[in-house]
Amino acid sequence: MKALTEKEVEKMLMEHADSLPDVILEDLKREALAAGLTAKELETVLGDVLKRTEYAQVEPGEAVGVVAAQSLGEPGTQMTMRTFHYAGAAEMNVTLGLPRIMEIVDARKQPSTPMMTIYLEEDIREDREKAKEIGNMISAISLSDIVEKTETNLLDSSITFRLDTKLMKSRGIKIEDVITRLNKSKIEVPDYSESRIVLKSKTQELRELRKLATKVLGTHLAGIKGIERALVKREKGEYVIFTEGSNLKEVFKIKGVDKRRTKCNDILEIEKVLGIEAARRAIIMEILDTLNEQGLRVDVRHIMLIASAMTVSGTVRSIGRHGISGDKASVLDRAAFEITVDNLLMAGVKGEYEELDGVVKNVIVGQPVRLGTGVVELTMKMDKPKEAAK
Repeated sequence: MKALTEKEVEKMLMEHADSLPDVILEDLKREALAAGLTAKELETVLGDVLKRTEYAQVEPGEAVGVVAAQSLGEPGTQMTMRTFHYAGAAEMNVTLGLPRIMEIVDARKQPSTPMMTIYLEEDIREDREKAKEIGNMISAISLSDIVEKTETNLLDSSITFRLDTKLMKSRGIKIEDVITRLNKSKIEVPDYSESRIVLKSKTQELRELRKLATKVLGTHLAGIKGIERALVKREKGEYVIFTEGSNLKEVFKIKGVDKRRTKCNDILEIEKVLGIEAARRAIIMEILDTLNEQGLRVDVRHIMLIASAMTVSGTVRSIGRHGISGDKASVLDRAAFEITVDNLLMAGVKGEYEELDGVVKNVIVGQPVRLGTGVVELTMKMDKPKEAAK
């Protein structure tokens, strides 16, 4: 028998479109064409895939939420509370283990160690010099980074900044660029040279001089705000840029950055720049990566359920009283989580009604939970026993 054509494969697969997810159908099509399967062989493969898909389905009445919580909570007790260090010219810290999991499920506004992994486009990903050039473009630099020494003179109310000319040259910063930046910040520069900048204050007070010095040293000169440093490393045959700090929107504007693979660990920033679906995907991948780094394995479907619960409303919400648990319509659900008395009191004042349709509430009132065998309501009609023959 000859191998199936693309149209024949599509026709056979479409017969099972209602039973199999699109992603599995696409994989089957690709592999069937690559292997040159015949109709009989594809039928055998389809039968096996259908059996496995049916076996993987969740049983009706399964307590998926409880199982997901248990599946992530139990490995969490084995996780360490440590920080990973990237060795290199610029040491970088990355929060891992239990603290990272807590950051994700709490939907923190900013991670404790925000970072980005920046991949480069195909034509430059093996060019070390180009990678370093992009790294320099990304890494933010302020005046404090190029100042070697600050001298304060109370007699003439002046501050002199001695500049690191070697660093300025390596970063491509000219003294004219520095003066332009200071002028934009409404700071007048009466005297300067290639290696120094002299500023004068209107008063002779030491406090005013210090305020002026602080303002000047914080002036942004180059790079992207929010990214403190960039480290170029070679991984799997290509150069990758790791950053301390995150600014996804601005990094995407740089020519040569691969937008399809570049990622950051700030879930809320991903939601803002790329949307809620990207944020859901990021939650799944960040939790998986954290667990894998610790040598722990959790079925991805449990993590997908948690990510879906956090993003189903269209925005990323935390799992807690300020997010999912606090927003529940059920009085007993809210009361069982935190602030029991306040929740019950306010529910009584407002005259709220409790449906008793969930797990927690039925456990509280001592009723059978509508899960597992409790889902089925079975009524049996018993025939009257026949009278014994006389």
